[in-house]
Amino acid sequence: MSDSSLGSPLDPAARPVLDVWCELQCPDCRAALDDVRALRARYGDRIELRLRHFPLEKHKHSFAAAQAAEEAAEQGQAWPYVEAVLARVEEFDRKGEALLMDVAREIGLDAEELDTALIDGRHILIVDADQAEGKAIGVTGTPTYVIGGERLDGGKSQEGLRERIEEIVDRLLAG
Repeated sequence: MSDSSLGSPLDPAARPVLDVWCELQCPDCRAALDDVRALRARYGDRIELRLRHFPLEKHKHSFAAAQAAEEAAEQGQAWPYVEAVLARVEEFDRKGEALLMDVAREIGLDAEELDTALIDGRHILIVDADQAEGKAIGVTGTPTYVIGGERLDGGKSQEGLRERIEEIVDRLLAG
């Protein structure tokens, strides 16, 4: 997602960057939202939090969801959209991509523009680039976090990850 939609107005070079490799059809990513919210609350503008897309082949709507999230970012509603979609992850198999439009309308996005973005593919390159970068650095599942050059895989277990991220961030902020 674009840095302007997820970051803060401070100089990004002055803040540690926490990349959150996520997939919007992933129940584990929904569970990870509590950690992401806690990190945002604890650090605020002192870190740059970036959602990175890693659509998994086993979830047939995940690529479209990543593109929809990019359009939500263009419309200034990145995190509200991501959180609302993840909150309804169980509905994806039943509703498919219609869920993406429902969520867009519910949070006040221009759903027609989001639908057009999915049709014209204007955000495909961003999603493809995120996925390729994720593969290149060893991301195999979601959620995966990258902070201070360390990759932390939450796809198998998220236990202790927030504490580990906090240790790394505290070290980076102190040093």
